[in-house]
Amino acid sequence: MKTLYLECGMGAAGDMLAAALLELLPDPDGFVEELNALGIPGVRFEREASVKCGITGTHMAVTINGEEEESCDHHGHSHSHEHADGHGHSHEYAHGHDHGHVCSHEYADDHSHSHGHAGSHHHSSLHDIEHIVRGHLSLPAKVQEDVMAVYSLIAEAESHAHGVPVTEIHFHEVGTMDAVADIAAVCLLMDRLAPDEVVVSPVHVGSGQVRCAHGILPVPAPATAFILQGVPVYGGSVRGELCTPTGAALLKYFATGFGSMPVMRTRAVGYGMGKKDFEAANCIRAMLGESGQAEDEICELGCNVDDMTGEAIGFAMDRLFAAGALDVYTVPIGMKKSRPGVLIHVMCHEADKETMIENMFKYTTTIGIRENRLRRYVLDRRIETLETPYGAVRCKISSGYGAERRKYEHEDLARIAKERGISISEAALLVTGQRL
Repeated sequence: MKTLYLECGMGAAGDMLAAALLELLPDPDGFVEELNALGIPGVRFEREASVKCGITGTHMAVTINGEEEESCDHHGHSHSHEHADGHGHSHEYAHGHDHGHVCSHEYADDHSHSHGHAGSHHHSSLHDIEHIVRGHLSLPAKVQEDVMAVYSLIAEAESHAHGVPVTEIHFHEVGTMDAVADIAAVCLLMDRLAPDEVVVSPVHVGSGQVRCAHGILPVPAPATAFILQGVPVYGGSVRGELCTPTGAALLKYFATGFGSMPVMRTRAVGYGMGKKDFEAANCIRAMLGESGQAEDEICELGCNVDDMTGEAIGFAMDRLFAAGALDVYTVPIGMKKSRPGVLIHVMCHEADKETMIENMFKYTTTIGIRENRLRRYVLDRRIETLETPYGAVRCKISSGYGAERRKYEHEDLARIAKERGISISEAALLVTGQRL
């Protein structure tokens, strides 16, 4: 099983996640070119080398209209990060990572504060963001859905934090483009990497308090805390906010589980760096590989019968497969008084065991069933469809443990063989260049 493990010992932010995932690709520079071709208004991505505590990684620089937004650095190691409220104003808190966001530090109910970047007072609703994502960006449909789902998590959190409906949440224009860039980049990278599972470590959120224009707030900020409900988090000794709402929403959306690193055979490691320096390396580490969940425990149920016809056994096997059995097979055996019999084996997951037992009693003549627990090791499997001059042909690809196998769907080869009046082996030769 392809597993992505995200180590968030220094929190999470959108650009750090994007940079860490970028390092897992064989051609990161080519992917950055794809990002710049998306058409996000005024946005340009740049991949920069970065070193933290002797570790070399990547910083993802995002410029808006030619400028990378800078930190005001009120706390000596923090940066401002934008949130939204129900009054059309952005909320910007100081955070423990400097990722280059606007410097207004607004938390206002009027327009008396400067809006950080060229004095802009434009704001975007969730509907406006959806118009940008679906109407102007060259993203696959699934990635568009992912981007909007992540944004919806952020809007819901802001709605809860400020006590206003989601429809009244507005995002400052500059911060909107920056966040759209981070979220789109991560969602596109996740689509490209296509992990079967994403395991995230407990998230370090920082500690202490953070100052904004309305006063001093606890860490994590209210919106971040709302998003991280149900997620294992901890404070640690770093003063300041390490996990941004964007980072929290991306982790919450893509994670299939939270916890320690699973047993896995790592194939690639990426480091996504923040700008600031701490005693600990200011980064997210992403590890991609095959997890130990390719091995699992299953139930083996067995029963002996000596009074069923072959047709009745075949019908029982069909019913057991239809009920969710992983495998059903028979073995000829000798029974009491030298009678020939059949041993029926049924493999299933633990959750399906009771269903299998019920069906075995229902469709066979047995009066007793035995159970064994087995550990099995399986290759990852996926189906690819090949477009050929003879029509579509499906191919099952199995890989893992250093092995890869391909098997073309018999029904598809049989269709070609029938249509052309040739053998299955000749049909395989037409499609693959090799005989079966």
